[in-house]
Amino acid sequence: MKYKLLIRSCAEQDITEAVLWYEKRLKGLGARFLFSVDATIQSIQRNPRAYPKVYKNYRRALLQRFPHGIYYLIKNEVIIVIAVYHEKRNPEDWMKRT
Repeated sequence: MKYKLLIRSCAEQDITEAVLWYEKRLKGLGARFLFSVDATIQSIQRNPRAYPKVYKNYRRALLQRFPHGIYYLIKNEVIIVIAVYHEKRNPEDWMKRT
């Protein structure tokens, strides 16, 4: 089954902020972060139920090489990404988006 992907604007903002932060640290690191996000989203689309539930029906897929998780919900045939959060941030912040 092919799932449709919906990335909420707040999750897009999370990605943009992280890319800019990493790029300020080291040229090209922001692009590597974005590549990791894309690869993880593709993995989620291939098998969205492979990742564990972490809060109610919300799931988390961890990025490779970066301490971030992609938080999402499966609703019917749609994957809704609600946050791309650094794992050291307070989880209550992304939970408020639910």
